[in-house]
Amino acid sequence: MSTDHYPALHQVEAIQNAFEAAGYICTTRIATVVRLAAALEKPVLIEGPPGVGKTELAKTCATVVNRPLVRLQCYEGLDESKALYEWKYGKQLLYTQLLKEQLGDVLDGAKGLDESMARLHEFGDVFYSEAFLESRPLLKAMEADQGGVLLIDEIDKADFEFESLLLEVLSDYQVSIPELGTIQARSKPLVFLTSNDTRDLSDALKRRCLHLHIPFPTVELEAKIVASRVPELAQSMTKKLVQFVHAVRSLDLKKAPAISETVDWAKSLLLLHAKDLDSALVQDTLNVLLKYEDDIQTAQGQLSKLMVAAVES
Repeated sequence: MSTDHYPALHQVEAIQNAFEAAGYICTTRIATVVRLAAALEKPVLIEGPPGVGKTELAKTCATVVNRPLVRLQCYEGLDESKALYEWKYGKQLLYTQLLKEQLGDVLDGAKGLDESMARLHEFGDVFYSEAFLESRPLLKAMEADQGGVLLIDEIDKADFEFESLLLEVLSDYQVSIPELGTIQARSKPLVFLTSNDTRDLSDALKRRCLHLHIPFPTVELEAKIVASRVPELAQSMTKKLVQFVHAVRSLDLKKAPAISETVDWAKSLLLLHAKDLDSALVQDTLNVLLKYEDDIQTAQGQLSKLMVAAVES
């Protein structure tokens, strides 16, 4: 077990420092999982509510290890032609037309259909070679010479059938193509799968992965994240808006505000030259934080309580 391909991931503290330098504030637990994933060469299944930084973790990891990021966005009906590979049918058709002129030379002197077919078979399945193969994200990640980062985003949106396709990839870092055989990864990529917990994933898939659950951050951690992204905002203002956001998340909402929306709200308040968090300002900018009108109205109905929470120490 080694992290020779990813020297930046040798130590937990070094990982935290490198991620913070890249703009991602991660906990010791997150850094530990990344360290183990690189050493054990195992995928990481990241679960948690939308907007807690699951996708951003994979993106930042690619930046830290200085390797390409290959992203596969999952959706219902995703199959191997979009995830793994497909044949370049247009190119095959074009070459077929170009080679028609040469068929006469190949079949010249052949007697009967059997001899003609025998001559054609001598050339093999030239149209099903790597020259006509279109690599999709899973195969692209395994073709990288020095490894890379493979992000399989929102795996819970894909079908159970797609999970079965992933098992070979995540177990042995190889794929089977009937026309070409088994293709091994040139260098094992770092693999991150994200899930928003919209459905249960199979036990077989979970067994192949290290598990990481990322909840919404604490007030202290989120304030640190906001401060790193919007350093111009006053510390007192940052603390108040983060406490306000945490109070909002406790409401019965269709969509709780994500960390990215907290950052967007902080940037908006900075642009508006806000000196303090007052009720009028909050009402005018709630649409930055909340994305449903029903949620905005719910927050407005509890605004007095939310404002009290914002100034609590």
